[in-house]
Amino acid sequence: MAQYAVLIYERVPAEELPKEIMDRHIGLPDRIAELGGKVTAGLALQPNETATAVRGDLVTDGPFVETKEVLAGVYLLEARDLDHALACAKLTPIVEGGVEVRPLVDFQVVPD
Repeated sequence: MAQYAVLIYERVPAEELPKEIMDRHIGLPDRIAELGGKVTAGLALQPNETATAVRGDLVTDGPFVETKEVLAGVYLLEARDLDHALACAKLTPIVEGGVEVRPLVDFQVVPD
């Protein structure tokens, strides 16, 4: 199966998300499995204020670009194809925002 990153963008801070939305996030891997996909990893991100941006030699605190939606998390998804990945990603609970689905390029980590 192909691998995809599903980037979760949300306007509502994590601490303000309704309990039912958080519960749906927890149950997301099971709902995706019902469609024949598989979540292989998932990560929530700390708030934008904790970010440090690096652009060349410039290092700055906070996000590089002001946006209304912030990157709140990411999960890795195995799906048959892009259409299947999009169907699975649509199950992601969002209050105000959306998701972005990107195909991943395979690479191997070479041991030291």
